[in-house]
Amino acid sequence: MSSPTISAARSSRTMPTIKPRTHRLKTQADRLAPWLAFVVLLLVWEAACRLLTLPSFVLPSPSAILAATQKVGLGAWAEHIFATLRVTLMGYGLSILIGIPLAIALASSRLMSRTLYPLLVIVQSTPIVAVAPIIVVVMGAGDLPRVFITFLIAFFPIVVSCVTGLLATPEELVELSRSLGASKAREYRNIRLPYAIPHLFSALRISITLAVIGAVVAEFVAAEKGLGYFINFSTSMFQVPQAFAALMMLVVISLLLFHLIGLLQKVCFPWSLPKAGH
Repeated sequence: MSSPTISAARSSRTMPTIKPRTHRLKTQADRLAPWLAFVVLLLVWEAACRLLTLPSFVLPSPSAILAATQKVGLGAWAEHIFATLRVTLMGYGLSILIGIPLAIALASSRLMSRTLYPLLVIVQSTPIVAVAPIIVVVMGAGDLPRVFITFLIAFFPIVVSCVTGLLATPEELVELSRSLGASKAREYRNIRLPYAIPHLFSALRISITLAVIGAVVAEFVAAEKGLGYFINFSTSMFQVPQAFAALMMLVVISLLLFHLIGLLQKVCFPWSLPKAGH
């Protein structure tokens, strides 16, 4: 019979090996859970379409969507994806170039904030779908109205989050910099902007998905190519599986761009991530 001290020693040796193994299993389960849920959803979707004999123009099955994807062809998909991606990135870049300086101006001037902020809220509250045809008529054909519509949808979160981050800087740091004779530009560059980086990247991740939506809305109104145009054309011809295939392409593009912004933050500003993000 072993003594209690020997049993305790044996248990203390086995516990460290059990805990890392349990932690690994939990980590793998956390990583696989979204993929398993997605596979289950596809299987249930496929089974429901087959058992209920739903026509493809009402709800196409995943297998029908895959067949429609292959039927369109790689060249056509590349042309439509490139058109949507070009408008998305141009509108997104414009929202960054205008949104960040505008946020700095709003944070540095109370008068400008009181003057411009209500106008920004009015612009954001206006339904872009209703205004889009007017924008196309005013600006004409081409990429310009589509980029402008994308900009209108994507820029507001950048402005609001950047202003919030700039104003969230600890006041004692601002007072210390002023007591040391730091200029306004140096105060924003070295103190306020670093504190605003987490807020800014949160807005950038949201805005990149909104930019994709803006590009699609613009293509619904006036376009000759692009995934939004392709969805509109496919539904008008009752080719619903093709429309679903284009929708899946949009989802993939949005997810890739969303994670790309997160990767950019992780590479360039790792200190701005929460502890769980390292």
